[in-house]
Amino acid sequence: MSSHSSIAHQIEQLRAELREHNYRYYVLDNPSVPDAEYDRLFRQLQQLEREHPELITADSPTQRVGDRPLDEFAEVQHRVPMLSLDNVFNEEELIAFDRRVRERLETEDEIEYVCEPKLDGLAVSVRYEHGVLVQGATRGDGQTGEDITQNIRTIHSLPLKLHGSGYPATLEVRGEVFMPKAGFDEMNRRAAEKGEKVFVNPRNAAAGSLRQLDPRMTAQRPLDMYVYGIGHVEGGALTDTHFGNLQLLKQWGLRINPETRLAVGAKALQQYHDDMLARRNALAYEIDGIVYKVNAIKLQKELGFVSRAPRWATAHKFPAQEEMTRLLDVEFQVGRTGAITPVARLEPVFVGGVTVSNATLHNMDEVARMDVRVGDTVIIHRAGDVIPKVAKVVLEKRPAHAQPVQLPTHCPVCGSDIIKPEGEAVARCSGGLYCPAQVKEAIKHFASRKAMDVEGLGDKLVEQLVDLGLIAHVSDLYKLTVDQVAAMERMGQKSAQNLIDALEKSKHTTLPRFLFALGIREVGEATALTLAQHFGTLENIRNASEEQLQEAPDIGPVVASRIVAFFQQSHNLDIIRALQAAGVHWTEQEPTARETGALSGKTYVLTGTLTKLTRDEAKDYLQQLGAKVAGSVSKNTDAVVAGEKAGSKLAKAESLGVAIIDEDSFIQLLNAHGIEV
Repeated sequence: MSSHSSIAHQIEQLRAELREHNYRYYVLDNPSVPDAEYDRLFRQLQQLEREHPELITADSPTQRVGDRPLDEFAEVQHRVPMLSLDNVFNEEELIAFDRRVRERLETEDEIEYVCEPKLDGLAVSVRYEHGVLVQGATRGDGQTGEDITQNIRTIHSLPLKLHGSGYPATLEVRGEVFMPKAGFDEMNRRAAEKGEKVFVNPRNAAAGSLRQLDPRMTAQRPLDMYVYGIGHVEGGALTDTHFGNLQLLKQWGLRINPETRLAVGAKALQQYHDDMLARRNALAYEIDGIVYKVNAIKLQKELGFVSRAPRWATAHKFPAQEEMTRLLDVEFQVGRTGAITPVARLEPVFVGGVTVSNATLHNMDEVARMDVRVGDTVIIHRAGDVIPKVAKVVLEKRPAHAQPVQLPTHCPVCGSDIIKPEGEAVARCSGGLYCPAQVKEAIKHFASRKAMDVEGLGDKLVEQLVDLGLIAHVSDLYKLTVDQVAAMERMGQKSAQNLIDALEKSKHTTLPRFLFALGIREVGEATALTLAQHFGTLENIRNASEEQLQEAPDIGPVVASRIVAFFQQSHNLDIIRALQAAGVHWTEQEPTARETGALSGKTYVLTGTLTKLTRDEAKDYLQQLGAKVAGSVSKNTDAVVAGEKAGSKLAKAESLGVAIIDEDSFIQLLNAHGIEV
């Protein structure tokens, strides 16, 4: 064996030995050598790699920190969406969840679940190719996250190369990155000694660490990770249960939460919840509840999904934490729609894992109901990540000088009259689009990702643009020039050009996005999509009466009245015309999603790879024709559109006798109903 080959063999042996020690230390919690021996082996490998840099590989235990900071995070499209979970908050809701699961499965038998602590950290996706870590990403909006590969590699408990063998060629795992309590406390202690910023809680510390552009900074943070699920998989087989898959992940060197348990039936789930709640403060990490998942993968597939959440899983949130503090003052904020919200200014208090100095009072009806007065001692309630609220006044502690809270008669921002419509709890500024507070919020909303998606136009930049008088309405965005933006503080020529390019790109949008971007009260993403599908064109929506609007699915009288009121305002129409004159456009279609749609009342399922159109396009066409597109096959499915490499959905359709059509037949169906593909 040549000298070079001998060194390469020695390096690989050291790597294998270090990986085995990491596996025993982090996964099995049973280290086989003292830390000093591990450090000796690590330094030996470092020395050999320094002498032979051509032998360094990305999966070496020495290669956890990247060489240079990033300019920005790239986007990552999740191949399998990272779904959120529905919540239950008490035993009654938990029993109802279990009952729904059994009813959907049409069984009286008790269901087996996997129970796991719900970590208060940051959800991430990590992809391995042939056992080597190649990508890490944040959850983002569930469809698109940020590429944090360099940072995820710094987590020592996460293997750069999977342990053992038998793993799929492509394996994407999902998990939670968190900061243990002890590491968080020590990090904050050191920061305080140096006079640096301290983090409020471990979750914020973990999220801030993962979003460092310099991975060397991330490497200094005591981050850890537990894996709780699997995303995209190719070229390999898994087990037929969630618990079995977790055991596979553990064999391959990935950490799963040691508190993970199997439980049968709702009663056992509640017992697990009560046990973990009692032990919550003794755990080495923060948790805010429990996650229950149906164990059998077959049953998971049968249960399917609703909206963005699986029907086969739920999060059981722990009871909200409460604390007492003193109400120092009540101020009034003006929201995007002109809503005047009373906000309590408090003596800072630590509650629900964060230091709280502000809390919502919702509206003046709530203030009157609780008889809140400045100077009162109040109970602050914070559930999970929900905005803290004043839950109760401690009347026994009310001082003699406590002052009643009065609704101001004029807007604190623009001075316009404040009005409170009869029958409504919310008071509003009458300044409309002329109120600076509303203009800023309207523009922020207009530019947001789910609206016009103007990349780089963040909240601070919007405020700067308005404060400098460069924009007063959303339509003014498209009048901005590179020179105007480049002249602003902290904005160079390149940043300015990027913003103008992003604005130009945003001009090509869709009708649902445009409707949502307008900020019409009560019109969220789902309602905007419904309106676009039902009416086809903006002109049809603008001219529709309240009665006609209510003919669209899920549009009630309140929403209809808001839409009509919006389009009756001449300044709103002026802004829409100005936006269209500036080049904002979309493809309009004739209304097709009415109850009389050709496929109205039919349920379709898409599976496999389509070659002539995307799955999203196929779904959109079906919805235009009035069909419902489901994520799983059931006895209620009318037809399955099967592309290439169709899998379990196709097999289930065959077993249930559901009609199956191939892509060519599907396109013929669309053509027959006036949709040219």
